[in-house]
Amino acid sequence: MFNHHDITRNAFMLHGPLAHHGYDWWWHSFTAQDEITGEDKPFFIEFFICNPALAEDEPVLGQLPENQAAGKRPSYLMVKAGTWGEDHAQLHRFFSLKKTRIRADAPYEVEAEDCFASETALRGSIAVSPEEAAAHPEWMCDAGSLHWDLTLDKQVAFNVGYGAGKALRDAEAFAMYWHAEGMKTAFSGTVEWNGRRYSVSPEKSFGYADKNWGRDFTSPWVWLSSNCLKSTLSGKVLENSVFDIGGGRPKIYFVPLDRRLLGVFWYEGKEYDFNFSHFWLNVQTQFSFEEKEDEVIWHVRQENVRAGMVTEVHCLKKDMLLVNYEAPDGSRHHRRLWNGGSGWGTIKLYDKVGKALQLVDMIEATHIGCEYGEYDEDGAYGAE
Repeated sequence: MFNHHDITRNAFMLHGPLAHHGYDWWWHSFTAQDEITGEDKPFFIEFFICNPALAEDEPVLGQLPENQAAGKRPSYLMVKAGTWGEDHAQLHRFFSLKKTRIRADAPYEVEAEDCFASETALRGSIAVSPEEAAAHPEWMCDAGSLHWDLTLDKQVAFNVGYGAGKALRDAEAFAMYWHAEGMKTAFSGTVEWNGRRYSVSPEKSFGYADKNWGRDFTSPWVWLSSNCLKSTLSGKVLENSVFDIGGGRPKIYFVPLDRRLLGVFWYEGKEYDFNFSHFWLNVQTQFSFEEKEDEVIWHVRQENVRAGMVTEVHCLKKDMLLVNYEAPDGSRHHRRLWNGGSGWGTIKLYDKVGKALQLVDMIEATHIGCEYGEYDEDGAYGAE
């Protein structure tokens, strides 16, 4: 159950049918400090595997017109890395899965040339010139150079329960699965971004690590998480706390469920669980997303039989990017998937006394990882 680490859920999942039509990715985000100025800068690193059974000697890029004309679906390891802020960028580096070492069981390991990911380490580099980025739209990326050498200490996990359990994994019941093995992760090491060096320390990394896998993405797509939290009632920094909200409109056996979010707040060692798959909690969720001229705003209200949580998160558009992925069938439905790492906001946490909500704490959150996007049935972006 909650806060039980389960590295089997973090293992490589593309066996059986998902090997032919599936993706598996490990996502990491964290904050580093400029070695000269000491300023915070958020970064992300992701290892994304697509359709391993379709591997060729070179990576197969699904957005390449000749591959689309030939009916070829994508197959590769994509190492995605980048930064948020006014110089936000996403860089992509592709490898053939024939030239990628993947450990088949837990603990996971993925390695191609100098790029390596595991439960405890991340190493690698990407360099894309402006000319290359312009000449290769099928890379779906920006220009820049990033080099990283990091160790990870995954301290608190969010195990979503039976929905990603072995029975429903083996049945491939859901289109998209989620497991946050390190929703509170201490990172340490170094990052070099466009020649500038940044140091990463456990106390100030405010790190996060999760994974998604499946045959398709969800729409809408929601993610909010932070472990940089302070009580506005007591003034104390909450050092043993983290919240994580994710989901959207999950599909089980190809039938979409209503808009559902999985949410949790690990509050100084106490669990507040708003996981819709825990039916005994009778979780009720309302959420909305606003896109304004210069910022985006998430509103989430979650309630169960014992507690309530009201979350509002803001992020400036200038600090965000529209993150790019292609699905295993080669489609690109999500073309306005807002993605940021410097969100801020408030969380009100309540206990239920009878039917009344009693305020436990009001929490100020910064360094929030945040995401939102949706597409309509034609694959085009549609606002709420």
